Amino acid sequence: MTRTAYRSHDCGALRPADVGAEVRLAGWLHRKRDHGGLLFIDLRDHYGLTQLVFQPGSAPFAAAERARAESVLCVEGKVVARADETRNANLPTGAVEVQVERLELVSAAQDLPLPVFGEEDYPESTRLAHRYLDLRRARLHGLMGLRARVLSWLRRRMEADGFMEFQTPILTASSPEGARDFLVPSRLHPGRFYALPQAPQQFKQFLMLAGFDKYFQIAPCFRDEDARADRSPGEFYQLDIEMSFVRQEDVLAAVEPVLHDLFCEFGGGKKVSAPFPRLSWKEAMAAYGTDKPDLRIPLQLAKVSEVFRGGGFERFASLLEEDAHAEVWALPAPGGGSRAFCDRMNSWAQGEGQPGMGYLFFRDGAGQGPIAKNLGAAAVEEVRKACATADAPLRDGDAIFFCAGRPQRVLPFAAEARVKLGEELNLVARDRFAFCWIVDFPFYEKDPASGRIDFSHNPFSMPQGGLKALETQDPLTILGHQYDIVCNGVELSSGAIRNHRPDIMEKAFAIAGYSRAELEARFGGLFRALQHGAPPHGGIAPGLDRMLMLLADAEHLRDVIAFPMNQQAEDLLLRAPAQVSDEQLRILQLKVLKEVGEKKPRAAPKENGKV
Repeated sequence: MTRTAYRSHDCGALRPADVGAEVRLAGWLHRKRDHGGLLFIDLRDHYGLTQLVFQPGSAPFAAAERARAESVLCVEGKVVARADETRNANLPTGAVEVQVERLELVSAAQDLPLPVFGEEDYPESTRLAHRYLDLRRARLHGLMGLRARVLSWLRRRMEADGFMEFQTPILTASSPEGARDFLVPSRLHPGRFYALPQAPQQFKQFLMLAGFDKYFQIAPCFRDEDARADRSPGEFYQLDIEMSFVRQEDVLAAVEPVLHDLFCEFGGGKKVSAPFPRLSWKEAMAAYGTDKPDLRIPLQLAKVSEVFRGGGFERFASLLEEDAHAEVWALPAPGGGSRAFCDRMNSWAQGEGQPGMGYLFFRDGAGQGPIAKNLGAAAVEEVRKACATADAPLRDGDAIFFCAGRPQRVLPFAAEARVKLGEELNLVARDRFAFCWIVDFPFYEKDPASGRIDFSHNPFSMPQGGLKALETQDPLTILGHQYDIVCNGVELSSGAIRNHRPDIMEKAFAIAGYSRAELEARFGGLFRALQHGAPPHGGIAPGLDRMLMLLADAEHLRDVIAFPMNQQAEDLLLRAPAQVSDEQLRILQLKVLKEVGEKKPRAAPKENGKV
């Protein structure tokens, strides 16, 4: 720390070797205690805490007695050793204190809307409206330090791996990313608008076309969408990466060590297994019901439709007979084999909007419950074998739960049920970060309402098999060179090998119903650029805020963001969004209407934020 007029040391610096030194400290009054005439103050700054002691009758005693919590003080005094019985082994400065000889009240604090000392939970509205106070609290202050260290580490690592850092435009054109844009009116071009970038997707591709081999950016991204558990509304940051002359395996091989080492460095000693497992999208959906599985939970779905087809348990048998698309899935629950637990899970399912969850449990070497009674011993044994694994055979005291219906409706619930069981039965391995790659996504999907073929992931990706696949295969069988990276059930990012050939791009969009004219009108910048020599390229963009939330074991994204918005996308600290003056609107040639009718033009191909 540099010495200044206000301090010779910071509040975390003093040690027994400093005993006898005259020092000058500055910081916030963290806590005050009166012990039989002696007055103690914990003085806090960014670096730590130092205990101050004031002698009764001394010149600074009265001023210290009047000072309120969070007032800013500057003190001078002598470092003395604490008595053995008063030392604080949990504090780096806990062996010493400063006997204050002079005190200056630099800035007096008024009554606080929330205390800084302690970590009591306060309403989000109070915390965000006074975020500068919230950030003084020890936990959040430490998390901002973690964020800064992670950013610094990532920059050093990416540069060491040969990547160049770029800054791409913030004011740009409306994007085909899939979410709503934030629009910025142009004063110089009335009636026309810039858009804030949903991602630097096209710009980073232009950089590859410009001959820069490896790009990265700690990129701000802006999307006008509702808040979600894993995304702050309005804006977020991502580690944006792009590489030239690569195939999918090259990108995965470049990114996996970065993520592995990052989580080893900042993960607090949690295990990070390597190499990361690879699951096809189809495998992930079959085993976990989701393409972002939490692999810390040792449970997998098993499709057991054939056991129920034609009889046994009438409810499932009838469903399978009446609906050719319906299936039945079984979900093992080691340790869940009591009627009370099964009834509790059934009630939870009903609270989630489901009719309930069928179940059977094992006792005295046999299946118990209505389903087991109707199926019979042989069929129960067949289900048990389908659910059991070498690491988790199902025995007495265990249970199996069932979900039935069409995959699109039931699998999302089955995935939630798997997580619920993992948490309720303490099966989650919380001592590790469980990464996996999800690959081989379907390139197209069919809209169930219109029957129209559309892109299922990223429309600018390279289809597996290239032009030949587009010309000869059923579109719904084509896979993409697309991949997700998932950690502990959180999707950190999507990525893809880009479509670098305009003829393949034109054919891919034609299958989704876009004419060449419409392609050029909507995506002409990229389409034209690809016609002037484009290298094979691909990339990914792990979400920085999501990674920090995992590293910090934080419950909310707001805890790892210095100035987050609330769930209604409002900045309560500066009170944005806000109305603007009539003069500002006049300059921009805009008028605010009380009611705005919304027409719905044909949507751009959805990309689901995948980059």
